[in-house]
Amino acid sequence: MKRNKTGVRQSGSRGQLGFTLIEVIISIVILTIGLVGLLSVFGVALAATQVSQQDMIAKQLANETVESIATARDSGQIPWASVQNVANGGIFVNAPLQAINQPGPDGILGTADDAPAEVLTRPGPTGIITGASPPDVIVPLTNYRRTIVINPATIGGVPVANLRTINVTIQYAVPGNPTPKQYTLSSLISQYR
Repeated sequence: MKRNKTGVRQSGSRGQLGFTLIEVIISIVILTIGLVGLLSVFGVALAATQVSQQDMIAKQLANETVESIATARDSGQIPWASVQNVANGGIFVNAPLQAINQPGPDGILGTADDAPAEVLTRPGPTGIITGASPPDVIVPLTNYRRTIVINPATIGGVPVANLRTINVTIQYAVPGNPTPKQYTLSSLISQYR
C-alpha cells in the first residue's frame, strides 16, 4: 500500500474513472429490451381500440333493431300479430346472419323490404356530420351480420299471449381473430304501448 501526502493509505489501483465498454453494452441491451416491451404495449392498445370500436358498432346495431321493432309497435304501424318472425306469421326475417341493410319503405329494420348496403357515417375532421366538404368518414357495415329471433315469452314454460322475447344477434369478424365475435341483445316487448 502506498501512502499519500496526508498519510492516508491507498490501494494499488487508482479509483474508477468511467464505465467499461462491457457495462455500456449491457445497459444498452437492457434499455432496448425495455423499449421493445413498451412498443408492444402500444401495439396491443391500438388493437384494443379497433376491437372496441367494432364492439360499439355491434351494440348500436342491435339497439337500433330493437328500437325499430318497438317504434313500429308503438306507432301502430303494424298490428301485434305482425311482431313475429316470418315463420310464425310475422314480418321479421328469421334467416340467420342477414346483411345489415337500411330499412325499406315500411321504415322497419329486419323485414323483407329492406334496402341493401347500410353504412355508418362518422364525422370528418370538423367533428360534425356535414355530408359535404370536408368529407365525412363512411364505414361500410359489410363485416356485420344480423339475426332477429322473436318468440312468445314463457313463464314457467307457459306462453304469455301478450309478451314476446326479442333476441338480436350481431356477428362480426375481428382482424387477427379467426373466429367471429357475437353480440346478443335480448329484450321483451309487450302488446301494450
